[in-house]
Amino acid sequence: MEEKQLTVPPEIANVRLDYFLAKELTELFSRTKVKQLIEEGRIRLNDKAVKPHTQVMPGDKISIVYESEAPEFTRAELIPIDIVHEDEDIIIVNKPPGMVVHPGCGNPNGTLVNALLHHTKSLSSVGDAVRPGIVHRLDKDTSGLLVIAKNDQAHRFLANQFKGHDIDRRYWVFVKGVVQHDEMRSDEPLGRSVMNRKRVIVKPDDGKPSITNFRVLKRFENATLVEARPETGRTHQIRVHLRVLGYPVLGDLVYGVASAFINRQALHAKELGFIHPRTKKKIFFTSNLPPDMESLLKKLQS
Repeated sequence: MEEKQLTVPPEIANVRLDYFLAKELTELFSRTKVKQLIEEGRIRLNDKAVKPHTQVMPGDKISIVYESEAPEFTRAELIPIDIVHEDEDIIIVNKPPGMVVHPGCGNPNGTLVNALLHHTKSLSSVGDAVRPGIVHRLDKDTSGLLVIAKNDQAHRFLANQFKGHDIDRRYWVFVKGVVQHDEMRSDEPLGRSVMNRKRVIVKPDDGKPSITNFRVLKRFENATLVEARPETGRTHQIRVHLRVLGYPVLGDLVYGVASAFINRQALHAKELGFIHPRTKKKIFFTSNLPPDMESLLKKLQS
């Protein structure tokens, strides 16, 4: 973990924080990365968490905590990937549990991006060098469908749909306890914990708006299979919202409960729908439960 301290010089006044840092730290971060660090609380102004558009004034103290970037050169690796669909603009991948989406600190290789670089020479370059083609992500231990952009036009078109919450995403998740209501909804605002930046918590005052809808698919003796449909895309959103509702995710050692039947969070991105960047028609994809969640289902049924 790296740390950097800056003081706003006398000639700078009434400039947005993200603009100032993107120009000041152009060799370290893109403006997109600066914005991400601010939103994660890793950039603080006068020791306070602020928004990217906050104005800086002469003498303001800025602290930045960040992880050293992975090497610019990301290697192509022959790693099997389950491709559900591919055309000239997009790839739909069914990500297995345990696979990290892109290289980062502690995960320089063996990622989905490494596999994609071996599979194709055509990936968008809108993001940074270690995330070609990546429009959205799934946690390492969450399985399921991801859309990959093969060119910059497709990337921007898809990113706008995610930003506008126009993507249809449905997850299947096993939770502890028998859910009483057929449908539930959580709109608790979420944000990073100040004590542990890797953990997401409910933050009523300054959390980001977060909405997840839930529908019961099947009840078991001491567990429930639930469909989750997030309207927003916050980090760990489904897992935290279910914890708040009193139905922690099975196998989730961070927000849920341990399970003798599965050794990772029982969460699978099962369905994905969006407008195709070229045809402008709605397309929809679905995937089967991975073997460990299928095994969990059979054990709960028995």
